[in-house]
Amino acid sequence: QVQLVESGGGLVQAGGSLRLSCEASGRTFYSMAWFRQASGKEREFVAAILWGLGGAGYADSVKGRFTISRNNPKNMVFLQMNSLKPEDTAVYFCAATGRNYYTETDNDFDFWGQGTQVTVSS
Repeated sequence: QVQLVESGGGLVQAGGSLRLSCEASGRTFYSMAWFRQASGKEREFVAAILWGLGGAGYADSVKGRFTISRNNPKNMVFLQMNSLKPEDTAVYFCAATGRNYYTETDNDFDFWGQGTQVTVSS
């Protein structure tokens, strides 16, 4: 049974940092990603990483501030978030796909975590 479990969310002041973690169990994946959904808004792509090659992609809104990384032996993916802004406030979701191509489209991700709240105060 596939499970994705996120941790690391919380409340932080603008300009601060948080590190999100996601532990995957049940199988390995071609790529994993982070999405977020702010209250009243649609879910949006944040970052994705290829499990084997380690190549990564980012949304323009987080480029230069967020870094996605992975720990292959532990089957974990991380999102280091620096220089946080109030507009980064959202529930952050870890997602995984077995599709063998890079994608940033949420419909391509088959497995999802329960989400972790990130709140950035001004």
